[in-house]
Amino acid sequence: MSERLETLKKARERMIEDRDAHAKVLAAPFVRDTAERARNKFIEIQALIDALDRAIRGEIPVAVKN
Repeated sequence: MSERLETLKKARERMIEDRDAHAKVLAAPFVRDTAERARNKFIEIQALIDALDRAIRGEIPVAVKN
């Protein structure tokens, strides 16, 4: 596996950990300010994870995809 692909996968794992922390805040009893910040960060991080997924797919050779 290329170093670039490995880096992207590590970054994705890190972002999933961060997203999970914000999901826990969202699942906790509602506190408006905390929930709003957690919701915004969750959405931001999920968009980043989606971008990382696209980048990872772009790094995988076509022969491996099929």
